[in-house]
Amino acid sequence: MMPVRFSWIYCLVAFLHFSSGSRLRQEDSPPRIVEHPSDLIVSKGEPATLNCKAEGRPTPTVEWYKDGERVETDRENPRSHRMLLPSGSLFFLRIVHGRRSKPDDGVYVCVARNYLGQAISHNASLEVAIKSKYGNKQTECWLRLME
Repeated sequence: MMPVRFSWIYCLVAFLHFSSGSRLRQEDSPPRIVEHPSDLIVSKGEPATLNCKAEGRPTPTVEWYKDGERVETDRENPRSHRMLLPSGSLFFLRIVHGRRSKPDDGVYVCVARNYLGQAISHNASLEVAIKSKYGNKQTECWLRLME
């Protein structure tokens, strides 16, 4: 008799365990972007932030893409001038535009992912303002840099 009784209790405990686990799973949700990045015009060498905030359960991971290619941040390369903030935003220590390194201007999107799927933000253009000299006066001109 004792083994049967023990088996019944074990089955009840197992049932309750799996029932509570599936209830927790129902609370999980796919990512959604709650703050989309906005277009920016920034002077070369200045800091900038492209905002992105995502919600979901479990908390989604965020990656950034520029012109379709994944953006490398300081986590992969400590010498990078870009940082992925805990909020999911992309922070530039200084905007780069030159021949020596790949320029920062382009079209950016953030992608939030968890095991239930992914969410993609709206496109955001980052444009670099460059300084031009006209005669003896130095004026700052806002130019859209075309590739």
